[in-house]
Amino acid sequence: MAKLTHFDAKGDAHMVDVSAKEETARKAVAEGHVKMSSQTLAMITDGRAKKGDVAGVARLAGIMGAKRTADLIPLCHPLPIAKVVVEIDPDPALPGLRVTATVKTTGRTGVEMEALSAVTTACLTIYDMVKAAEKSMTISGIRLLFKDGGKSGRYEAE
Repeated sequence: MAKLTHFDAKGDAHMVDVSAKEETARKAVAEGHVKMSSQTLAMITDGRAKKGDVAGVARLAGIMGAKRTADLIPLCHPLPIAKVVVEIDPDPALPGLRVTATVKTTGRTGVEMEALSAVTTACLTIYDMVKAAEKSMTISGIRLLFKDGGKSGRYEAE
């Protein structure tokens, strides 16, 4: 089992010292989805949601979520994020919306948490914008798909 880097020798939580690490290009991709009824999905894709453009607002919220990750996750380093892309696609097979976030930077630590925060924030925003129509929606499948850069190199989910 890998050593948990956010705990010191005494077992106390601490912020990892990344000052000696090389700056490298970093990239992470995460995904998740919001499952809902076909009627709610149609309301969103037809532009009939009372609060407006659900995907557009959720996309912006996801970008903001990535940028504010260090404010939400206590031991995350604040990072100079170079790029955040949040894609929100309808999936009638769910039915619902699939959310994918890609985050890039050049730095001493990765952007996995930023990608996961972007997806989570976008999913929560989708829920918030249409909860008046359907409170039984579910948010799930949030996971890291890909990361690259740094000492640990590349990871790709199966």
